[in-house]
Order: sequence, then C-alpha cells, then structure tokens
Amino acid sequence: RDFNERCAQCSEVNWGLTDGGRFYCRSCHNVTERTREVVNTDFITNSRVQTISKGSRKQEKNGGGSEWYICEGFQLVLKKQVEALEALGVSSQMKDEILCNFWRCYLQKSKQAYCKRPAGKAVKALSVCESSTDVDSDPERPSLLHLLSLSESEGDLQTDCSFASSVSKVSESTSVYSGSVDGSLYLMKSQKEKLRMTMPMTLSFCYMTLLWMREPITLSELLRYVVEGHIPYLNVFQHFPEKMKLCGLDLKIFCVESWPVYEEVFNKMHELAAFLDLPRFPDITESCFLHPDMLCMKYLMEANLPDELHNWTCRVVKKIGIGEVDFLTLVPGNKSTRKVKYDVLAAAVIVVVLKLLFLLDDHYEWLLSEHAEERNKNNTEDGPYFEFKKWYEVVKHSLDVQQKKLDEERAKYLWRCEKPLFYSVKNKAKVLKRRQMVVNLQNQFGKLSGSVQRAEKPNPSSFQLSWSEKNTDGSCFHRHSLKGILQEKRGLLTAMNPDYWLCTVKLCNEKLCGHLAHYKEVEFPQSYHFVLGLFSFLLRVQPSYIHDEVCMIEHKLFNKKLYKKLKYNTVLRK
Repeated sequence: RDFNERCAQCSEVNWGLTDGGRFYCRSCHNVTERTREVVNTDFITNSRVQTISKGSRKQEKNGGGSEWYICEGFQLVLKKQVEALEALGVSSQMKDEILCNFWRCYLQKSKQAYCKRPAGKAVKALSVCESSTDVDSDPERPSLLHLLSLSESEGDLQTDCSFASSVSKVSESTSVYSGSVDGSLYLMKSQKEKLRMTMPMTLSFCYMTLLWMREPITLSELLRYVVEGHIPYLNVFQHFPEKMKLCGLDLKIFCVESWPVYEEVFNKMHELAAFLDLPRFPDITESCFLHPDMLCMKYLMEANLPDELHNWTCRVVKKIGIGEVDFLTLVPGNKSTRKVKYDVLAAAVIVVVLKLLFLLDDHYEWLLSEHAEERNKNNTEDGPYFEFKKWYEVVKHSLDVQQKKLDEERAKYLWRCEKPLFYSVKNKAKVLKRRQMVVNLQNQFGKLSGSVQRAEKPNPSSFQLSWSEKNTDGSCFHRHSLKGILQEKRGLLTAMNPDYWLCTVKLCNEKLCGHLAHYKEVEFPQSYHFVLGLFSFLLRVQPSYIHDEVCMIEHKLFNKKLYKKLKYNTVLRK
C-alpha cells in the first residue's frame, strides 16, 4: 500500500509482492527491481527485517547458464508448437487466449505455480526458505513462477529466487547431474502421478486447445504434422535459449526417441481436461469440421471413392445418432459418455457403408465389379459405373508407393540432433570433440562423394493422396456412378445386396480389455482388410482402432436384429 508509483509499462498502480520481496504489477505482470521493508515478528518481537532482492537470476558456476525449471522447459516447447500451428493457419487466439490459460491452470492444479508453496516430501526439506519474506496474502500471486505468459521472451521467465536457491542446494547434493534446478526432483516423483508433464502431453495440450477452438485439424493430422517435422517435437530442446543448459537427467525428460502414439495422446488429453476441471467444450455442430458428415466427405475424396457415397454415410450417421451434438461434444470427467475419436469414427462410417453396398466378403464385390465393367463397355451416355476391382488396383498401387516412401523416410531419419548432448560434466569436452570430428568427416566425405544436399521439406497438406479429375487415364473415381449396385424401393435408393456380415456378434468390455473387439487379419476377408489398411495409412493409426469403431457402429445400426437374435438363442439354450 505504501508503494504508489505507476507501472513503467501500463501506468497502473496495482502492485503485489513476490516471495523475493520485489513488487510486481498485477495488471501487466511487470516485475520491478524495487523491494520493500517488512516487519516480521516470527523471529524477534519489534524488530525490522530488510529483504534484499537478488535481482536477476542466479548464474551457475559451470557454463554460465541460468537457473531454470522443468516446467519452464515444457512452456518453451508449447510455445514453439503453438507458433508452428499458427503458421499452419490456426487462429492467433490459440496461444495467448486459450492455451496460455490451460497451461496456467495446469501449473496451479499441479502446484507448480499460482499457488502457495508446492506440497510434497521433497519440498518439505526446503521449508527453511519460507521464513525469508513477508508475502502478500493475495491468493492469485504465484509462488514458484511469476505470471507466466507464452508471449514472453524465451527463457525470460521470472522465478522465485529464494525457492530456486534452496532447490539448487538439494540438486547439488544429489549424485545425478542435471542442468535444470529440479531435474532430479522431477524424476524422483511418484510414478503413480499420472499427469506429470511429459513430451507426449505437450501434444495433448495442443489437441485439447484445437478441440476447444473447433479448428479443422484432427488428432491424426496433428501427429502427422509432427512426424513430417512441421510441428516441433523431436529434438525440440535444441531450440532452447543458450543460457538454459540442458544435460544429464534433463535429456530423459525432453529427449524423445519414438514417434507419438495416437492412443496415448488421446487418452492423456481426456485425463488432462478432467484434471483441469474444464467445463463442457463448445458444441460440435453439423457445420463444424469435426462432424462426421464433414470428415466423411474429406476421407471419401482422399480414398478416391465416389461422391455418391456421401449420401449413404450421412444416412448412417443420422440413423444411429452419432451426429448429435451431445454425442460429439466433449464433457470432461463424464464417464457415462464414450470418448469420440472424430477421425477414426468417420473412417469407420465409410467402411460400414462399403460393407452395406459391396459386402466386402472377397466374392460379392468382384461380382459387382464384373457387371459394372460390362455395362461401362456399352455405356456411352451416362457417366461410368463404379468398378470396385479397378478402384482397388489404382488405390493399391498408389498406397504401396506412398507406404514405401514413408518407410524409407523413417529408416533414414536421424534421431540424433545437431546439438551435442552429454549426461555428465566430465564427458562434456569429450562429447564436443567427438561431435566436431563427426561433422568434419561428414563434410569431407560429402565433398568426395558429391552427395546432394537434402531437399527442403514440402509444405504441409491435409491430403496425403490426391486424385485429379483432369486425368484422362480414369484413375479418379469421384464422379463414378453407383447405379449398377442400387435399386429404387418405395421412393428410396437401396442396396441390391440384402445380406450383411457382422465383425462380431458380441462386443467386449472396453474398460477391461481396452478394445470393443479383437482384430486378426486372418479371420477377415482380404477386401475388408485392404479398406482398413487404407484408412489406417491415412490416419496413421492401427487397423484395430478403426475395427473397434466399425463394430460399435454395426451394433448401433443392427441393434434390434441383434437383440432378437441373442434373445432367440437364449431361449433355445433353455
């Protein structure tokens, strides 16, 4: 109350106190170098204790780096990722208005910032630092990190100096070397702590933000952009500021040596949303990109299937109610609703429609293809009839080429980053020397062999397989007609095929075994396996994930018939 000077940045008079005794502006989060004199009666009655600010961050003796925390490293990773997403066309509101609030909420819920002293056994040993100042009673005042913002300059995050110095003493006393202040303490945390921040969880944060904003990017696309290098993830720590020394145990936290897994990122996103106590997400309506009708249209185009199939996918979506707002909208913590994988669900709808029309039993689809081929020979007026056999040959050839290209790129991928890594201070000089020798040898051999430099990575695209209607070779099937396999009945077009085979008669308990049904390639027709493999490649997920959704849709679609059949079988057994 005694400090009435205006803030140099926003000219407001709204000051709070940090644990280090410095004033910070509650309006713009500016931290000044001014300190205050406080009266502390915990030690000696009627005595005045002068708290002296430590000013800028303490510089480490080795290497001249600044003290930094693991959560600050993850914040820089999130910043790099969200900037990459904005470069891809995501709304600029994502960083400062949505993701930043989610991140602050996570820091507060996990007791890393925006709260009182972090609780825990490791921190109890540091309680000696708590009697250093007379802190402000404002509950919103951060204790560990001062009002972080994803817009702040890299590595320039204000840290509680008194707490940092105490953690440093504990870190120095451990036998394991770490560049961060709390690297060893971070790994010492209980493994039961499910939401300890990890690199895959940074992608969960990004996907949760994209879902909240209803951006036209699915989880499968997000992970594909990561693999293609458009979104920083692998070796992202090499973009850390120079003063943030990263070595030892820090590498186990930030060094990633595997591709992100769809199921892990998806599940962690739902756990994270429930952990943060987020309200109901914005509604997924018919005009939203994540609605099954919209995604089915996209995947039909990418799979080179006829446009007329979209009418059938819409009918299936409407009939079983998976296009309803309440079914699609995420409600964190609601265990009664099933978690929706929007991209996998849309692909499964297309598979079910193909089974309805072509059966996919390795016999009926080829019979229809022969009839369509005969009709196309005599057809001169209308558009061509869809031939499943020809579509299979064209798509399989293109799919094999793309799969081989993907396998080669993954095999050639250099997991080692350009920035040398070392796990111990003793090995630092040796590692740097070896790295320099490797670079020199690569340059010399490159000149001798005349090797071509790597081409720049292509611009990201929502489509992995593209089909042009301008091609005269008939490789595009978008405009092909389904008349040869449909018949009009009571004013509606229905499939000529009256049969249908179910992937499974009874679903498994998803909570117990993790899947609604078990998928083995040898137990299903090759046509069905090919279609699953096609969408598995497009979404970069396991075929079993799509198979689960197919089984779920089938049981919703044929629920009455299945109920009668199961009831009839029960009566016979009795």
